[in-house]
Amino acid sequence: MKKFTIKKVFIFMLIALFMLGTSVQVMADSGASDSDSINEKLGAPIVVYGDTLSESQREEVRSLLKVADATAVQEYNVTGEDIAKYINGDVHSNMYSSAKIVRQEEGNGLTINIVTPENITEVTKEMYANALLTAGVENATVDVASPVKVSGHSALTGIYKAYDVEGEELDKERMELASDELDVATDLAEKEGMDQEKVSELLAEIKKMIAEQNPATKEEVEQIVEDQLNKLNITLSDADRQMLVDLFNRMRDLNINFDQVKNQLEDIASTIKDKADELGLDESFWEKVGNFFREIFQSLSNMIKGLFN
Repeated sequence: MKKFTIKKVFIFMLIALFMLGTSVQVMADSGASDSDSINEKLGAPIVVYGDTLSESQREEVRSLLKVADATAVQEYNVTGEDIAKYINGDVHSNMYSSAKIVRQEEGNGLTINIVTPENITEVTKEMYANALLTAGVENATVDVASPVKVSGHSALTGIYKAYDVEGEELDKERMELASDELDVATDLAEKEGMDQEKVSELLAEIKKMIAEQNPATKEEVEQIVEDQLNKLNITLSDADRQMLVDLFNRMRDLNINFDQVKNQLEDIASTIKDKADELGLDESFWEKVGNFFREIFQSLSNMIKGLFN
């Protein structure tokens, strides 16, 4: 058998490192955050369960959110009355999606983990981040999970309740606006057939421009919306374009200072853009993912065979 050359050994090491790095990234992306350690300054993690959950489903969610010791967290239920109180929702709503909130020090920013992406069917982590920044939640790690398929809207109510019961009152108008923003995002993805991440990128870019330009009139807001639609090559119906203008004009009326979270908005937009660049826009998502892994495994196979040639 031929001896390995230094070059081939180096290639083999790169393959091993690549595979290790890929697996760690996937694990970090899909799992809930650790809740065993209590921050004595900021308080214990808060877990809010959908009130419709059965006892067995509640235990499943507790496991998904990595709540090993219930005495180490603050636990609450979110009800139909809560969804009516916080975001003017339907009091008869079924509440399944649940959330764990770990408050972070100032400057740490907002991290969203959707632990069960297969069961949160409409709301992406970028949509949650956009809406929570609008509501005023800026420094926290938030894990979202559901044992059944749901849109994901009710988890937002649970997050608001978590802050309210812990004495960190969020502005009601901003909470309602954030909920409406989430509705607009999911409507655009559904009605206009837009990619969910493209919708989140659009919303984040508009907020960035509002922070930079500080529009004084509705007409200026309308121009910002139009500019970003053109920049991202997005075509909307007149009704949906107006829906966006009205949403962001309400933000202007509330005088929300997005300049404070501009870096986070830039992170949301750039992360989505990076994903789009990686996947490409000429093929469907799952087709592109399949092609990606086929190419990777073919390349690895060829390289490993080459070690023995």
